[in-house]
Amino acid sequence: MMNLGNTTQLPKIFDPRGNLTFLQFPDQIPFEIKRVFWTYDVPGGEIRGGHAFHEQQELIIALSGSFDVIITGKDGQKMRTSLNRSYEALLLPKLTWRHLENFSTNSVALHITDTEYSADDYIRDFEFYKTLKISD
Repeated sequence: MMNLGNTTQLPKIFDPRGNLTFLQFPDQIPFEIKRVFWTYDVPGGEIRGGHAFHEQQELIIALSGSFDVIITGKDGQKMRTSLNRSYEALLLPKLTWRHLENFSTNSVALHITDTEYSADDYIRDFEFYKTLKISD
């Protein structure tokens, strides 16, 4: 199973015509998929994210190029994970404060979640986030 902040390798099917990688519930992803979205064409120096979710879990994969995922703990400590291989995934449990930065040219970040979009699920205030009890 995947650990917070650590990338996990997804299955790779090698083929001289081009490789194939997949994920499926429950073998490589610990939740049923409710929503998939991707970020791309991020201008140099821009940051995406800067929030947490009350309920949403998220799996992030760099389909193309590279970028860094920065997880910030309640104490302000930061952990950086670089994603740059399309067969590696990073699991972010609910109540994980994160942002993405350092996007390479033509990078594509795939986000796979266990909830449908809800504006009410977002936590955008870090000071409020620090007051929340995080269990699990």
